[in-house]
Amino acid sequence: MVDLRVEREEAGLTQARLAELAGIAPSNLSAYESGKRSASPAMIARIRRAMVRPSDRLQAHRDEVARIIERNGGLNPRVYGSVARGDDTPASDLDLLVTVPPEAAWTFVSTARELSELLGVHVDVVSDGGLKEKHQQLLDEAVPL
Repeated sequence: MVDLRVEREEAGLTQARLAELAGIAPSNLSAYESGKRSASPAMIARIRRAMVRPSDRLQAHRDEVARIIERNGGLNPRVYGSVARGDDTPASDLDLLVTVPPEAAWTFVSTARELSELLGVHVDVVSDGGLKEKHQQLLDEAVPL
């Protein structure tokens, strides 16, 4: 028997957050977890996909992420934040730090949206060119893609 509640709790998600990530009504998720309704295999797969961490998605698509960044003019892609620290959860976003040459600035604008669509998680892309001294911690924790 599938125990979605246990899986959700192990993923560190609230019922409301998992429902949001899976794109379903919280009342439906509650009914699936309590056994009041049976979830189809497709729905179980959908809910489980919503419990995957951004680091897992990045690992599965690392080469394609690098290609998208390069195609849009970005260089030296790095990961920072919870994914870089290894403490991301399914509710985390993916934070990327990229060198964007001035001539690529306009073409690079759509990169975050394109990566979000590929990975199914929110992606923040920050250009290292505009960082101030107060952002040193971000630079220190950033790791190569």
